[in-house]
Amino acid sequence: MFQGFTGSGKSYLGSALAKQACQHRYRAHYIRMPDLEEAWAAGRDKPGGKEKFLRKYAAFTLLVIDEWLLDQPDDNTRSMLLELLERRYDTTSTVFCTQYAKKDWHQRLGSGVHADAIMDRIVHRTIWIETGGTNMREHTADNAA
Repeated sequence: MFQGFTGSGKSYLGSALAKQACQHRYRAHYIRMPDLEEAWAAGRDKPGGKEKFLRKYAAFTLLVIDEWLLDQPDDNTRSMLLELLERRYDTTSTVFCTQYAKKDWHQRLGSGVHADAIMDRIVHRTIWIETGGTNMREHTADNAA
């Protein structure tokens, strides 16, 4: 879990981790949460689409999900996340990049039974890395001026 301020390097670290995994011949994939939701919406109504989507994203040895919980997921997305994380649980690695602290996740996930189940599949075996409060884009721009 990479958690920190906007511009603190979460996406950079997640992307670099996925690239390194690929270079070591692991099946890895980096995706932004809005793009994952869009792929889910595009595939779920097609015949066999739900299963194909879940098989695809469950098969990656490393899945990096950036912009985790940037927008609150709807019921369909929560159901997908629960099923996807269940399939990945204890067999593969998932990295989440987010601005939100763990204490805010349950509410952002809808605070219901799905939120409980999703959180249960994430928090117990997670390594939490705080990327800090410095916006590196601003820092770099200030130093270049």
